[in-house]
Amino acid sequence: MATEKYYVPESSPWPLTASIGLFMTAIGGAHFIQQSTMADMEPSFIGKPLFFLGLTWLLVVIALWWRDTIKESVGGLHSNQLGGSYRQGMLWFIFSEVMFFAAFFGAMFYTRWLILPWLSGEGSNAMTHELLWPNFQAMWPLTLTPAGDTTQAMGAWGLPAINTAILLVSSITLTIAHHALLEGKRGMLIVFQAATVVLGVIFLGLQALEYVHAYDMGLTLDAGIYGSLFFLLTGFHGAHVTIGTIFLFVTLVRVIKGHFDEENNFAWEAGAWYWHFVDVVWLFLFITVYWL
Repeated sequence: MATEKYYVPESSPWPLTASIGLFMTAIGGAHFIQQSTMADMEPSFIGKPLFFLGLTWLLVVIALWWRDTIKESVGGLHSNQLGGSYRQGMLWFIFSEVMFFAAFFGAMFYTRWLILPWLSGEGSNAMTHELLWPNFQAMWPLTLTPAGDTTQAMGAWGLPAINTAILLVSSITLTIAHHALLEGKRGMLIVFQAATVVLGVIFLGLQALEYVHAYDMGLTLDAGIYGSLFFLLTGFHGAHVTIGTIFLFVTLVRVIKGHFDEENNFAWEAGAWYWHFVDVVWLFLFITVYWL
């Protein structure tokens, strides 16, 4: 039974400690990528070790933070007013994620529609084209860079199409699970949510296989602007799928323990909102990055 008073939680160490983990992950990841793309750069602790240390730190903090929040929820400390605040916070968080991906899609469209035509001499850039890259032709995917480096484009009708189907099916299974939750059919809820988690894991496995194939055919992080944008968009989306899969797995464990019912289920719904958002982003990504 939820309290009618607005619950103010005790001071928590987790926001500060999570920030430390994020900082280590960001700094370590940046150096890790730099060391991977520069053969003459010597490995150091500020790189791969710091990146994985930060990830481990962050995962431990998240687990402990969720533990405290779950205890508050099952203890009846969350009021309806707090539930409304949670929903607003989740909606604003998803909006921030929309802006996050909008920046990356914007970079890709800016490159395709403005930078490449300029480099080929359109507009008032004829002199730049003639003096710097007279043989450059605007095309997308950019498999031949102005410097003369070549790569191959990733096709849409292989692993990307299979992954698209997987995510679409996962949205269906999660929607069925949602209806089962609202109708109190816990057995059906567990089956279809578990199926969604499995589909998320399969998606990530196939994306890792796709990256191996991409590197084998020369499509790498340093393969010009096309390679950079390809891994930027698909990589960050893969990171979001990983987060969403973990989120759904945690709520699945809670479902098995009987934590949710028809009325008290915001944490479950938050995970579902996030998963559907990730699916929609992939549809835009598949169309713009792989297909067009």
